Amino acid sequence: MSRTPRSGQRRPDPTGLMRTSSPVLVGRGDQLGALRAAVPSHPAVVLVEGEAGVGKSRLVRELLDADLGPIAVLMGHCQPVGEPFPYGAVLEALRDCTDRLARTRSRLSPVAGVLGALLPELAEHLPAPPPPTGDPRAERHRVFRAMRELISVLGPVLLVVEDLHWADDASRQLLRFLMGDPPANLSIVVTYRREDLPDGVPLGSAYRPPTGITSAVLELVPLDVAEVRALTSAILDGEPVSAEFAAKLHERTAGIPFVVEETLRALRNPAGAVHADGATARRLLDNVEVPVLLRDAMAERLAALPEAATRLVQAAAVLGAPASAELLGSVAGIDSSALTHALSGHVLHEVDARRYGFRHALAQQAVYDTLSGPDRQRLHARAVDVLGQADPLPLVQLAEHSERAGRTAEWLRYGEAAADRAAEVGDAGTATTLLQRLLHDPEVPAADVDRLAIKLGQIAHQGLDQLVPAETLERLLSDRRLSTAARGQVRLYRGVLLIRQAGGVEEARSELERAVADLTERPDLAARGAAVLGLSYLGATPFAEVRPWLDHVDEVRAAFDDPELKMSLYANVVGSRMHTGDPSVLTGLEFTAAATPGELRQLARAHCNLADALTTTGHFDLCADLLRNGLRYASECGAPFVASTAHATRARLDWLTGNWDGLAERAETLLDEYRDLFPVASELCLVLGSLATARGEWSEATSHLTETGAFAPEESIAPVAIAGCAALARTMLAQDEVTRACVDVDRGLAIVRGKGIWVWATELGPVAVSAFLASGRETDAETVIDDIASGIEGCDAPMAFAALAHCRGLLAEARGQIDDAVTRYREAADRYTALPAPYLTALVAEREAVCLVPTDHEKASECLSALVDTFDALGATRDAARCRHLLRGIGGGKPSRRGRRGYGNELSPREQEVARLLAAGHTNRRIADVLFLSPRTVEQHAARVLRKLGVSSRAELQAEDLA
Repeated sequence: MSRTPRSGQRRPDPTGLMRTSSPVLVGRGDQLGALRAAVPSHPAVVLVEGEAGVGKSRLVRELLDADLGPIAVLMGHCQPVGEPFPYGAVLEALRDCTDRLARTRSRLSPVAGVLGALLPELAEHLPAPPPPTGDPRAERHRVFRAMRELISVLGPVLLVVEDLHWADDASRQLLRFLMGDPPANLSIVVTYRREDLPDGVPLGSAYRPPTGITSAVLELVPLDVAEVRALTSAILDGEPVSAEFAAKLHERTAGIPFVVEETLRALRNPAGAVHADGATARRLLDNVEVPVLLRDAMAERLAALPEAATRLVQAAAVLGAPASAELLGSVAGIDSSALTHALSGHVLHEVDARRYGFRHALAQQAVYDTLSGPDRQRLHARAVDVLGQADPLPLVQLAEHSERAGRTAEWLRYGEAAADRAAEVGDAGTATTLLQRLLHDPEVPAADVDRLAIKLGQIAHQGLDQLVPAETLERLLSDRRLSTAARGQVRLYRGVLLIRQAGGVEEARSELERAVADLTERPDLAARGAAVLGLSYLGATPFAEVRPWLDHVDEVRAAFDDPELKMSLYANVVGSRMHTGDPSVLTGLEFTAAATPGELRQLARAHCNLADALTTTGHFDLCADLLRNGLRYASECGAPFVASTAHATRARLDWLTGNWDGLAERAETLLDEYRDLFPVASELCLVLGSLATARGEWSEATSHLTETGAFAPEESIAPVAIAGCAALARTMLAQDEVTRACVDVDRGLAIVRGKGIWVWATELGPVAVSAFLASGRETDAETVIDDIASGIEGCDAPMAFAALAHCRGLLAEARGQIDDAVTRYREAADRYTALPAPYLTALVAEREAVCLVPTDHEKASECLSALVDTFDALGATRDAARCRHLLRGIGGGKPSRRGRRGYGNELSPREQEVARLLAAGHTNRRIADVLFLSPRTVEQHAARVLRKLGVSSRAELQAEDLA
């Protein structure tokens, strides 16, 4: 088990102050383990090397914070002083041993007296100094012998010398002497930066540990992206950090812990890092000023360089990307021979073969900030001239340099060309970023704004960054440079982007309706707007108001000859109609071959939209086939938004079809990536909440399910919001909160009735009937069943008919009509099995088994016993525990899943369940409720879990990663 804190265990400081370093050591577990193993093994020598800021001192501090027992720690630091201070670091360390020396009963030889002049603090405990020899080399050797003898009488000692690269020659020679033949009681740890060693050798000459001592060389390297993410989360008091932000932070800091910490310290909005997507992360980090310590360190290194080398470094800062020596020289306007000085001064680094740049982005920014405005503009202009001769043209770089050089015409030409190329290769993020920057530039002529604005809308809705492009399009609607003719198109694309944002559905519909009205002279674009307005699942708009838009699109589709447009309209219509259970959809599929990337993108949409609808209606096998093809098409043409919807649909399909192994981890990863895309995120939250309910983790379930749109149906994806209400009600019923379950059910039914699409009551219906019957509202249960029956009549919705049989079985059971209930349950089970939906099948089979208990006890026991295995295999901890409880209640107890074998120091299956719930912070009583055990039994399991995992308390267990 790792010691990485579980996310969410620590909450932000209410004062709003951010810690400036990590409370836990990240990414250095192996090195710390090696250090802790070596130090007690006297004698020992450990060399810790790594570049500035990589965490050498933090590693040592982590060692010293542990219980080292009787070992005395002597700490010395080498200082970057101008004048040499012979033996300075070791003398500093020995000054702290006065008390220990005073207590020793060992007699020191006369040679130790030579230290009296160097260490007056210890003089009273030292012998009288011997007479001088007059030979400097002999005197130095006496000092070395005296140091060794003094240390040998102090008992177990750990000598730590930090920053050996700043040590004077005398200190290095002394340490070389001690490490070459260390006293038996001594362990030595030294830290250094190899790049700053005068001769590249820590001790001034090659060092090979003598036989018989423990030795190690620990090289600390920068953190990888996952470790930067963990470090950032720890600094932000345990808040989870998005993968995108971590990746951008790693890119900007090269994974050097000190630079990460300083960057976060300088971040104006650290809380914005928690869920920032890629574009937001880049904006946050681009606004970070270079930390003072880093800026001063870079200024000091620059000052030590010759003028020619400084000019090359400045050219590298302006170029921003690793460059060849020839390119650096051309931009700087000098010969590149001075590059050696920039490298030896550790300002520039060889990034790869024959390309040179900075260690990380903040170092580059620090140098860039030293340039005056005119100098920057001049160097950017030279970069445009030089890069403009390359083949192929580096369009993004040319756009960047043209903008900063103030060459508007070239900035427009290169920026738009770079955006076009990015769009062609499927990089919508780069394309939209460039177009937004162009549109924010007041110098861009009005004649170009229409074209750029429309292009931004066309490309943005294919990518994942929806928020900022939508804001840019909104601003353009009040920009006088935008023509009246272009406003309808801008509104159209803004409306499409708003749909994908939390809280944007109602505004999106309004914007789209205005767009359609403005686009009378562009019937093709008006049809696209109508197709979005015809999406049956958006918000709370009744389907009766949506249907005319759908019918209109069906009428006008035949009037267009453009294959891409026709498939685009069809992609909306086919999914929207299938969501309602329209029986004509699957009998008249209109998928055609794609001849262009645009047609392929629309074909991908059509497949993925239809697949999404089939998770609601219940054609799971066809859904899986469509998703495979849709994802393949989306990958081939570069359609990341289409791919995001397909991934969410895949997660939902996996939940329904019982493919739960690793599903929670997959869904969490996807949620990190797509958190700002509300339609995608809400469906992933539904999956995660449903899984948590099946495990009995009520608070986690509720946390996810409240993000499904269940409490804001007007801004939701309606089928997801309805399923969210159903899952919330199921969670409440499992806790015997019948009244609250009815509230959730009533909310979900209100959405269904408002929309007028009863196919969407598939998961809500059985929960609603159960809640109503539990609360004595039998008439309401009857009404729900009648409404579902009439609402799905004639629909192509296999899962809805399975749910209807399930509902009727529940009502019959409540009325004591057991034979009818069993018949209904078997019908429901057969229908669910045919989908297949194994979890729903098992829930129905459980009710059938309960009905059979009075008349066929043996069969009921067999059924419940089999269901324990089924639920366990799925990972439905709560449901498996309930079936075990039922079995015990009827005298048909089932042994453990794996028999009665002993597990030794491994956790048994039941102990694993208890451990997971303990780690989630549940009390014994709550765990007992979830697993249908007595609190006493849970207490016994908990004690064994703590013992087997080697932790002393629940708090320590909750800080562990049990994944």
